Amino acid sequence: MRSFARRSIIAAAAAVATLVLAACGGAAGGGVSSDDMSLGKADAPVTVIEYASLSCSHCAKWEKDVFPAFKAKYIDTGKVRYVFREFATPPQELAAAGALLARCSGKDKYFTTVQAVFHAQEEIFTTGDIRGPLLRIAETAGMNEEQFVKCVSDEKALAAFNDRWQKYAKEAKIEGTPTFFFNGDKYDKGEMTLAEVDAAYAKALAKVKK
Repeated sequence: MRSFARRSIIAAAAAVATLVLAACGGAAGGGVSSDDMSLGKADAPVTVIEYASLSCSHCAKWEKDVFPAFKAKYIDTGKVRYVFREFATPPQELAAAGALLARCSGKDKYFTTVQAVFHAQEEIFTTGDIRGPLLRIAETAGMNEEQFVKCVSDEKALAAFNDRWQKYAKEAKIEGTPTFFFNGDKYDKGEMTLAEVDAAYAKALAKVKK
């Protein structure tokens, strides 16, 4: 079973098309679709869309260092609707398997799983073991090993993931992760500080009030 799961994850990586990206090597910035995973009020005045890869160390750093304060200040207070859009950067087997696992966890556990994968990055990069940490995360989300293998081996789900991020790359011109959009305004210089988030939010809100 373990060797099968490992081959499945590697096969998933092989199916992800190679895209050379800045930063982590790796629908546009406006409307929110039914495929999107989001937090916050749907009618919040500002929608923040983050394009991020679960294998991107810059994305993981932003999630750990900035996201908690961003969530408390903007999402939890109804000021922002936050949308997380999965992208693919090397190592692509982690980006693909992590995204599939998060989707398999269900909407109620999606963001918890995303955060767990980001927090497991250091262990994965240090040990080279993708399967072990992801299996532990899957078990925490309520899956058994068989369900985990089925999840990361799902060719239909992988194709949907590939379709989504390739569409984002084309339509939103995503060239690196993380990339952010505040009500359609693009910020693509990598991880933002909270001060930069504050400024981007103020600019977006000012446009709404005009």
